[in-house]
Amino acid sequence: MVKVKIDNREADVPAGSNIIDAAEQLGVEIPTLCYLKGYEPSTSCQVCTVKDSVTGRLIPACGTKVAEGMQIDCETDEIFNVRRTALELLLSEHVGDCRAPCDFACPAHMDIPLMLQQISDEELRNAIETVKEDIALPAVLGRVCPKPCEKGCRRKGADSPVAICDLKRYVADVDLATDDPYLAPCKPDTGKRVAVVGSGPSGLAAVYYLRRDGHGCTFVEKNELLGGRLRTEESEADLPRDVLDGEINQIVRLGAKHRMQTTISTKDELDSLCEEFDAVVLAIGKTLPERVEQLGLRASKKGIDVDRETYSTNRRGVFAVGNSLRGKGMVVRSAADGKEAAFIVNQFLEGKRELSLGYEFSSRIGRVESGEIDEFLAGSISAERTVPECGENYVQDGAAEQSDRCFDCTCSSHGNCKLEYWSEFYGANPNRYPRERRPYEVVGRESSVFFEPGKCIKCELCIKIADRASEPLGLAFVGRGFDVLVSVPFDGEMDEALTKVAADCISACPTAALSFAEQRRPPVLLDIEGLPDAAPLQNSALPAD
Repeated sequence: MVKVKIDNREADVPAGSNIIDAAEQLGVEIPTLCYLKGYEPSTSCQVCTVKDSVTGRLIPACGTKVAEGMQIDCETDEIFNVRRTALELLLSEHVGDCRAPCDFACPAHMDIPLMLQQISDEELRNAIETVKEDIALPAVLGRVCPKPCEKGCRRKGADSPVAICDLKRYVADVDLATDDPYLAPCKPDTGKRVAVVGSGPSGLAAVYYLRRDGHGCTFVEKNELLGGRLRTEESEADLPRDVLDGEINQIVRLGAKHRMQTTISTKDELDSLCEEFDAVVLAIGKTLPERVEQLGLRASKKGIDVDRETYSTNRRGVFAVGNSLRGKGMVVRSAADGKEAAFIVNQFLEGKRELSLGYEFSSRIGRVESGEIDEFLAGSISAERTVPECGENYVQDGAAEQSDRCFDCTCSSHGNCKLEYWSEFYGANPNRYPRERRPYEVVGRESSVFFEPGKCIKCELCIKIADRASEPLGLAFVGRGFDVLVSVPFDGEMDEALTKVAADCISACPTAALSFAEQRRPPVLLDIEGLPDAAPLQNSALPAD
């Protein structure tokens, strides 16, 4: 046995072990991308870098054998920064979207490709669950939203965008028409109580997500009915009141209470709420500065002044959302405010000292050229954009066909990708080292296995796995220097290259450069139980309308 120290903790490990094995024995997770136990390490990604504190050298943990008395630093600021830089260098030439452009364009960041896949598969109950994970009022927004998601749809650059908003409405309408509309699950009661003043789109969304977190919620509404500006700014023709009432009822069914015809307009009235409740969310719509000052709060030019990253006002425990801070904004932006504020308020009620929306990493391809659009079209269908006539809705076949127009830009391994996971953990900036990216392409369109060269980090794992299995053709490096690529020898097809171990190669691939053709989304997410939490980074400032 060999005695080593890792982060000042001693371990006795078998001779011949590498540093990763030794760290694992102590419960220390060292990130890896190009390493697979049982195979000779290539030490190419450098994400597993550690420091020999005796020599002062930075070394790859996967390719370094333990030695008696070795002292290794794994979790210092220096190592953190080195690993982040290694990831950012890999990302500088990574051609792939973690999440689809439509997802980013949607202020609520709904998983649109997953919803479209579920509609295509006639899994409408699953589709409404997907929608309501991020949008509390989908039938409403399906009618009044200006469709920023469709402006971001990549297919728009080819012919016309997928009818995302109408498909969302279709899913929501079908659900509301059932005898058992989907009711989101709520966590056990926390004993905390929140007053939400106002019941427009931001207030309704805030209550929806706060109730899901198990907090008691009470609407404080000046009018006789819940709905706020959705009742005053939207016509019956554009937003039928039975649809609005149906979606509001689903939120009330979660256990929300309400106080109608109650106005909060003075500091004393706000004081009273703060004494009664553990937190207060102001969703009171467009608010003039003088009215804000009457509440004892700090005003901005557009309304209530808040910390743009946490929705917090200058008064502890009081938050503001929607048009009360923006003056004027899209309904979907207000609904997204309510969702995000609920996330922050939940942290506040849990007693967390630092409030944050967190950091969610995503690699993005960005603008695609005309030739690249052809690659996306090759993986879709040629059907035209169709939307129902006013007052009508899709039938399932029409909805499925429209959903199949999606380019499915979200990565097939989103949530199951090592590069994505560790980039988020270390707060890697994919734009730190800008360079001209290679064109987007997919190899193997006619095969059961797809290969996206732009995602490949040349880790060599697929080559090694195929070689050990004695694949007749296998995979190999082709080219020299920076231009080296993984390819099928002799211009063969992917199905010829991987006849035995396709699944093993796809499972080992750290970036989803390899995937099964029919696999639009992995059945099981990355098992990260026991891995450390992602680095506590802040989101950028709240997006503009």
